[in-house]
Amino acid sequence: MDFKVGADGTVFATRELQVPSEQVAFTVTAWDSQTAEKWDAVVRLLVAQTSSPHSGHKPQKGKKIMALDPSPPPKDTLLPWPQHQNANGLRRRKRDWVIPPINVPENSRGPFPQQLVRIRSDKDNDIPIRYSITGVGADQPPMEVFSIDSMSGRMYVTRPMDREEHASYHLRAHAVDMNGNKVENPIDLYIYVIDMNDNRPEFINQVYNGSVDEGSKPGTYVMTVTANDADDSTTANGMVRYRIVTQTPQSPSQNMFTINSETGDIVTVAAGLDREKVQQYTVIVQATDMEGNLNYGLSNTATAIITVTDVNDNPPEFTASTFAGEVPENRVETVVANLTVMDRDQPHSPNWNAVYRIISGDPSGHFSVRTDPVTNEGMVTVVKAVDYELNRAFMLTVMVSNQAPLASGIQMSFQSTAGVTISVMDINEAPYFPSNHKLIRLEEGVPPGTVLTTFSAVDPDRFMQQAVRYSKLSDPASWLHINATNGQITTAAVLDRESLYTKNNVYEATFLAADNGIPPASGTGTLQIYLIDINDNAPELLPKEAQICEKPNLNAINITAADADVDPNIGPYVFELPFVPAAVRKNWTITRLNGDYAQLSLRILYLEAGMYDVPIIVTDSGNPPLSNTSIIKVKVCPCDDNGDCTTIGAVAAAGLGTGAIVAILICILILLTMVLLFVMWMKRREKERHTKQLLIDPEDDVRDNILKYDEEGGGEEDQDYDLSQLQQPEAMGHVPSKAPGVRRVDERPVGAEPQYPIRPMVPHPGDIGDFINEGLRAADNDPTAPPYDSLLVFDYEGSGSTAGSVSSLNSSSSGDQDYDYLNDWGPRFKKLADMYGGGEED
Repeated sequence: MDFKVGADGTVFATRELQVPSEQVAFTVTAWDSQTAEKWDAVVRLLVAQTSSPHSGHKPQKGKKIMALDPSPPPKDTLLPWPQHQNANGLRRRKRDWVIPPINVPENSRGPFPQQLVRIRSDKDNDIPIRYSITGVGADQPPMEVFSIDSMSGRMYVTRPMDREEHASYHLRAHAVDMNGNKVENPIDLYIYVIDMNDNRPEFINQVYNGSVDEGSKPGTYVMTVTANDADDSTTANGMVRYRIVTQTPQSPSQNMFTINSETGDIVTVAAGLDREKVQQYTVIVQATDMEGNLNYGLSNTATAIITVTDVNDNPPEFTASTFAGEVPENRVETVVANLTVMDRDQPHSPNWNAVYRIISGDPSGHFSVRTDPVTNEGMVTVVKAVDYELNRAFMLTVMVSNQAPLASGIQMSFQSTAGVTISVMDINEAPYFPSNHKLIRLEEGVPPGTVLTTFSAVDPDRFMQQAVRYSKLSDPASWLHINATNGQITTAAVLDRESLYTKNNVYEATFLAADNGIPPASGTGTLQIYLIDINDNAPELLPKEAQICEKPNLNAINITAADADVDPNIGPYVFELPFVPAAVRKNWTITRLNGDYAQLSLRILYLEAGMYDVPIIVTDSGNPPLSNTSIIKVKVCPCDDNGDCTTIGAVAAAGLGTGAIVAILICILILLTMVLLFVMWMKRREKERHTKQLLIDPEDDVRDNILKYDEEGGGEEDQDYDLSQLQQPEAMGHVPSKAPGVRRVDERPVGAEPQYPIRPMVPHPGDIGDFINEGLRAADNDPTAPPYDSLLVFDYEGSGSTAGSVSSLNSSSSGDQDYDYLNDWGPRFKKLADMYGGGEED
């Protein structure tokens, strides 16, 4: 034997070995003598590279550092480094212990804590040793998964392990004396959690959606489903296998699909996928671990929904072989027939959308077939007006196809064409003028009644017996007349090219042609008359007025000739002065500048300032020529150095002498003086009128002054009144009538004016006192009176009063009238008595 195991668990080599590889593995078995329970551990021997005999290092005697206590039987054991022999003989080098991994099954039921291994140092016989462990699971999170008895070196697991949480742990074992000094080098402990099948496969999705074209061949890929198992994928616990449990519907075969057990790829396994029969399949897929062993493995399921996608495997078919429709003539963008088709492909997809094409029967392109996007029907539409007189019916052949091409292997059937018969309806069409606009040429000035042309219309309704009547629609100058029966046009007045109704020598009129169909129809035509000019307008001179200096110099009048005619009936013009009166040629001369212009200037050395009418004869170049005598008003005036008329000279030239100008200025001065005297007289009259109207002292006149009492009233009681009463409504039937003879100036009379009592012609102090007292009493008892003092007027006499006012008394009585009785009325009337008692002074 090459290796032996001591009672203390020490493994050593029995002889010198030549190990062919760098690693040797064997199994060590330990058992309990009382319970006969056995444990197996795999020991891997690592071969270290020894130094060369000439390296200068002296081999040391090997020494055991730590060992596993065989009681209780260990799970693993410690291995010494192998011995090597040099040239000087057999020597042992220092050896360390390598701890094989410790395997712990997950989900153990205990009891806990459960011993895993015991660590011992060969020095524990000499000194007390303290053992400890560090690392994840000991003193690092997760904490206290493993523990160690510091005295005995026994290491325990304290709870069940979960491989999916931590698959392995790396700890270090330490041995120190009672003073904390390191006795041995730390030993690495590797603990592996043995996987148990405690997790079911989990699908990534509970529902998978996939699609496949109808008519696909067997073996066509559809989709992939994937399930994950948290267990160890290198063992059977995590090896997942797939299978199809059910397929719905089971048409046309119960096994239309298959699944790759390892990859989860779903493919078609049978032919016959037809969307028009089955649009969707529901497949239940099961994933099982333990390599698909249904007896020991754990399973889970998911749903795969497979949609059969449409391909264009059904050509559209007309529902009938022939269709019919009718269309009125001269109508466009009208649907005349609807073509229906049947297509079993998916609606509103390119495989279903129909495309129509007219293949015969419409060489002129009168029709097109458009597709209704909702119903997929073909709408035969008129795109170019048809004429009943040319085509009474059309026989169309229409072919239909899909927007998408047919799938390979599908042939278009003969039913994809249909015939369409379209009848044309005759309607009453309007007459039309074949030559529109019609242009004729003639000279202006033709006499009324001249026949110009025949402007006739054509009725397109050849198969209807109808009569056409003519009338004028537009004749701006009323120059034309049209025969209502045959359309002959004659002149009704003289045509004048120079008229405002002629534009660019053309006169335009519009005529109407109407038939007697049901309903009647009418058309319009335009006649254009190009008027050739004749010399019927004499030339005129411009300007009509001008001015010139009274002494001849370079100052001359430029004259322009204008003619309403056109070439050759215009210039060059001939300008000349008449022989009668003789003073014209004596005083003036005219010089032609060119065909249209001339200059008028003085012939004599001096001409008296004033206005002169100078006649000039101008003749055009027409055949025969026309002449015209134009009068130009020329103002002759004295000029300054610049050749411009002076201000005095302009007035003198207007025909007024110095005496006339002085007379005009005197008249203006007299008129201003009279206006000033009239204004002064009016102001004096106004002042005298105001003086006579003052019958009493203005300071004592209660009608013209406001008395200020500086009293604010009695508080709340003074303010308790109705403000609406101040507005004096038009009708106040509920207000009792006031006593006659008194009124307030802040109130307009309501209703008819009261009739005042008749007083005697000669007033008496007692009568006037009674009159005033009655007025005051009526004012105090007036329910409409405002809560403040108001002015009472007593001199209102009303209509029909025989008594006069104070002013009338003054005017009607004689100068010796006695007004002494006014003194008895009190101090207010005393001054009035003094004023009117003056007699002559007044």
